[in-house]
Amino acid sequence: MPIFYFCGININRIKMTNMKLLHAKVFSFIIIFLMTSSFIQAQDFNLSNSESSIKVLGTSNVHDWELKSEKQTGSLVVENLDNFQLKGLNVTITTESLKSGKSGMDKNTYKALKTKSYKTINFQLAEVKKVENNGSKKFKVTTTGDLTIAGVKKRVSLDFSATVSGNTITLTGEKTLKMTDYKVDPPTALLGAISTGDEVTIKFSTIFK
Repeated sequence: MPIFYFCGININRIKMTNMKLLHAKVFSFIIIFLMTSSFIQAQDFNLSNSESSIKVLGTSNVHDWELKSEKQTGSLVVENLDNFQLKGLNVTITTESLKSGKSGMDKNTYKALKTKSYKTINFQLAEVKKVENNGSKKFKVTTTGDLTIAGVKKRVSLDFSATVSGNTITLTGEKTLKMTDYKVDPPTALLGAISTGDEVTIKFSTIFK
C-alpha cells in the first residue's frame, strides 16, 4: 500500500481538491468585488422641487413675459462623481404648474400647450457627448436628449454646468427653441391684439440630492 494512503484516503487527491476549491473561491471573490465596486460607484440622485428653478422666458409685441414651474420631478445617475460620468438624467415638468402671475396668460398658455391631453413636459438624456472638468468639482457637460412638449418629441442638444457639493449636484443652463417646432401655436390675447414670439428660452437651475 502506498505511503500516502491512510485508512483508504488519498492525501494528494484531498490536497488537489482543496486547492481547486480555494482557487474557485478566490475567483468568485474577485468577480463579486469588481461588480460591487461598479455598483457602489453608481449613485442615484432625485430632483429637489423646492430648491430647483425652471423658467420659460419669451417675448410679445407688448412686453416680455416669464413662466415659472412650480412642480418638477427628476432623477440623475452618476457612475463616478470625481470625473462626473453621467449615465442618466430625466426631468419632468407638470405643464399646468407653469405660472406667469396672470391667470389670463396662464389660460392661453395651457390652451396652446394642449394640457388637457398632455400633462407634462419631459427631457430624457440620450447621449453624453463631452464632459470638461473645470476643477473644484465643477464640470461643463455637452449632451443630447429627447425633449417632449405637447406630445411632440424631438432630439435636442443641451449644454449645462454641473457642480458637485457633498451629496448635492446642481445643474444650470438654458435652451432656446421655437414653439412651432413642437406644433405649439404661440399664445395670443385680447383677440389677437397681443401676440407672443415663436422663440422661447428655458432657463434652469436644478438641484439633485
